[in-house]
Amino acid sequence: VHVVESGGGLVQAGGSLRLSCAASGSTSETYHVGWFRQRSGKEREFLAAINWSGSVTFYGDSVKGRFTISRDRAKNAAYLQMNSLKPEDTAVYYCAVEWPVKAMGVTQKEDEYDYWGQGTQVTVSS
Repeated sequence: VHVVESGGGLVQAGGSLRLSCAASGSTSETYHVGWFRQRSGKEREFLAAINWSGSVTFYGDSVKGRFTISRDRAKNAAYLQMNSLKPEDTAVYYCAVEWPVKAMGVTQKEDEYDYWGQGTQVTVSS
């Protein structure tokens, strides 16, 4: 399974970005997706997750209400809509895939995800 993120870039504080995650390979669309980020000098942080059908989402406290996770099963893609961005959102953002799924619910635990993208840089200027 190959995972690729896109959509990162430079944005001013208060602006928005939408990150995309494309998964290819033998997933048969039945996989959960998680988004994480790693700020400079910090540990990787869970942001959001969505289950294989798109019916269940879960958010980390730091982004709840500002970020929205979604997916398009037909396109084998997932998205992270990021609004009201702050300078402290500056980080490398990673998409991760859990496949095969271990439970119907989603998780914020990094080690439950099996495949990771290389990351995309998001920089928010003040």
